[in-house]
Amino acid sequence: MLQTRHQTVPVKIGNVVIGGGAPIVVQSMTNTDTANIEATAQQCYELWKAGSELVRITVNNKDAAKAVPYIRDKLITLGWEAPLLIGDFHYIGHQLLSQFPDCAAALAKYRINPGNVGFGDKHDVNFSTMIEIALKNDKPVRIGVNWGSLDQDLVVRLMDENAKLAQPKTADSIMREALVISALASAEQAQALGMGQNKIILACKVSKVQELVALYIELARRCNYALHLGLTEAGMDSKGIIATATSFAILLQQGIGDTIRASLTPAPGGDRTKEVQVCQEILQALELRAFTPMVTACPGCGRTTSTVFQELAQKIQTHVRQNMPLWREKYRGVENLKLAVMGCVVNGPGESKHADIGISLPGTGEMPAAPVFMDGQKYKILRGEHIAEEFIALMEEYIDRKYAI
Repeated sequence: MLQTRHQTVPVKIGNVVIGGGAPIVVQSMTNTDTANIEATAQQCYELWKAGSELVRITVNNKDAAKAVPYIRDKLITLGWEAPLLIGDFHYIGHQLLSQFPDCAAALAKYRINPGNVGFGDKHDVNFSTMIEIALKNDKPVRIGVNWGSLDQDLVVRLMDENAKLAQPKTADSIMREALVISALASAEQAQALGMGQNKIILACKVSKVQELVALYIELARRCNYALHLGLTEAGMDSKGIIATATSFAILLQQGIGDTIRASLTPAPGGDRTKEVQVCQEILQALELRAFTPMVTACPGCGRTTSTVFQELAQKIQTHVRQNMPLWREKYRGVENLKLAVMGCVVNGPGESKHADIGISLPGTGEMPAAPVFMDGQKYKILRGEHIAEEFIALMEEYIDRKYAI
């Protein structure tokens, strides 16, 4: 069973609330050149349509900063009435926010990396500048620490102190401590400048599953700031998805995490919205949120030598995803619909009965008949070459009957 959510102070960003027991928020990040207004706005729009409630964009130079208000305006014309864009700042964020006030005003939130906001005496000055601009514009911030860009002076100091101990801690534990200290000290500095906890989100990112889990358990123990989960540089394909899902599931099961992003490396020319889908499916698998009807499908075995059930499952899943934007407007609660496509008599009827609507296709040697179940009861039997089309029609009728607004 899921444990009680870690109690964090809620942060409001537009119409989205992060923390305080609110539903866990999905976010993503573009990989376009932000100075390219058309390309960046289009990708932001696609990510939002896929279900990303916040979209982060890189603001790394003057051209990117100049483009931000135009990107926001373009998104409004595309249909995102109140775009929630996060500005990702490194090294010169204090300069860009100061020099381009329209950029500062257009963004919904600023991401600040305390590891590279400035070095030596400049660190506190530059950090304070960004916080003061956030306060002036009434914007929340995410203080995001990353072990790839951690303040090395802090790491060296902690390592030196550790070496003097009678029983020194491991290097990994010192690294985790440095990440936690950097995040918490930066948050305390922001509060000292007048920023409330209801404007601060923390993140501490690493690329190893067990390190991330240990890190966030410790961070949650020591604070009640809203927390953003992300396994940084998770990787490509199944490796990135599995590592992300594993780490998120462990933490979310313990009630830790208020907003998430899957940092997946896309294939060349790949669909950026994949990271949104992965986050949604993690939350839906854990029964924390529902985004789209999910299909329970048979994996197949020696009893299912036909590919019919595989093709039907794929058709239904594709049909659901393609139609979900329209269904979301027409049908209240349709995202909770449970579907089943099974391949033989062993588990087919039983699994179909557990779904709202399910079908049990004939396995090898079984009678060429496919019983359809609705709300746990056998509804009818389908036969012939058009089972897929007939089942999809039944599903559409069921949705219209049960979920119509």
